[in-house]
Amino acid sequence: MRDILIALIVFGSIPFILKRPYIGILMWAWLSYMNPHRLAYGFAYNMPFAQVIAVVLFAAIFFNRKDLQKIPIDGLMTAWIFFFLWMTLTTFFAIYPDFAQDYYIRVLKIQLLTFLTLMLINTQEKINKLIWVIVFSIGFYSIKGGVFTIISGGGYRVWGPAGTFIEENNALALSTLMIIPLMYYLFSKEKNRWIRYGLLGCMFSSLVAVLGSQSRGAFISIISVAVFFWLKSKSKILTGFLIIFLAIAGLNFMPETWHDRMNTIQDYEEDQSAMGRINAWIYSINIANDRLLGGGFNSWSTNTYEIYSPDAELVVVAHSIYFNVLADHGWIGLILFILILMLAWKFLSDVISIASKNSIRKDQVMLAKMLQVSLIAYCSGGAFLSLSYFDLPWHIIALAFLLKHQVVNNTGLVKQQVRKENKGVAH
Repeated sequence: MRDILIALIVFGSIPFILKRPYIGILMWAWLSYMNPHRLAYGFAYNMPFAQVIAVVLFAAIFFNRKDLQKIPIDGLMTAWIFFFLWMTLTTFFAIYPDFAQDYYIRVLKIQLLTFLTLMLINTQEKINKLIWVIVFSIGFYSIKGGVFTIISGGGYRVWGPAGTFIEENNALALSTLMIIPLMYYLFSKEKNRWIRYGLLGCMFSSLVAVLGSQSRGAFISIISVAVFFWLKSKSKILTGFLIIFLAIAGLNFMPETWHDRMNTIQDYEEDQSAMGRINAWIYSINIANDRLLGGGFNSWSTNTYEIYSPDAELVVVAHSIYFNVLADHGWIGLILFILILMLAWKFLSDVISIASKNSIRKDQVMLAKMLQVSLIAYCSGGAFLSLSYFDLPWHIIALAFLLKHQVVNNTGLVKQQVRKENKGVAH
């Protein structure tokens, strides 16, 4: 039954995509984040639904070329393009070219669809629809994980869908932390009280799921996000009390096994997992120092560890977005990656600074603030998790780019959607 339902939704969306190409972006996001076919047990489980949508999307673009918006070339876009070209170059000269090319194709699909997002998501309404799709898709697992954690008393870990970027408990926890601010953005602009109540429940359940993942990296990220929320809040006393209350409630709810695992953050020298990460980080530095282009995608092996790491028996991936990029693409790749994140942050700061002067743009201000919170979650939690090429951070960066050119540069890349009650108000 699930297989038939998923197939009906995917193939039923084709006529709508051919008429309105941006729907193809929404469908791709749904398939990429939620991976609904992984919830099936029959023919749909391995069906290439995403490829089907991609082919239909390109056909729709061909017949609706007028719907495409030009992408302005600014500092962020220049760094982004150079980073993509640099990844292409490092793939050609990778230590294991065949393995690198396989992963490069996966990254290429994500980057290509993200660039198409910039061309097709050209109104505030479409931006909001994309955010709803992202929140619904990842939120499905975070809400389910939160309920599971409460029922089980926090004694078991929360995992994502098999065979996906967010399968690992750490990855799902970080992705969940990144969408909670997006949930809050939707909550802040929603007028229907029942939907608002639902979003509040989703945020609470998602926070519980992060704790239930038993991810130490996500736990550190929660602290970073809480501090940033407190610093940016208008009512620091109220926000501070709320954060303290949630922290006490969450810590008291989780079992002793959870506390024992979190305590290993302090005793990292006695933790095999932590020492494996440190070994991988040293490997990343050494391979980047030796090879200008890094090792390329998927260079992690016993052979390369024997050359570049202190302990060749601890062969693990970087478990860090920064050291992952460093090992894959060298120092130049890491500099470009960090530059993209910094410019995205600056773009959002510009949006907040300028749009705050216009009450009509309050939704854009809130979105920019929440995207910054998502970036905080990604940059802090990502220091201990390998999600450098996952769709979500690149969608966050794309949204920062769209908002910048809507609010600051006023290029028309995103057309301001003014509410009916604001008609006649001067911009």
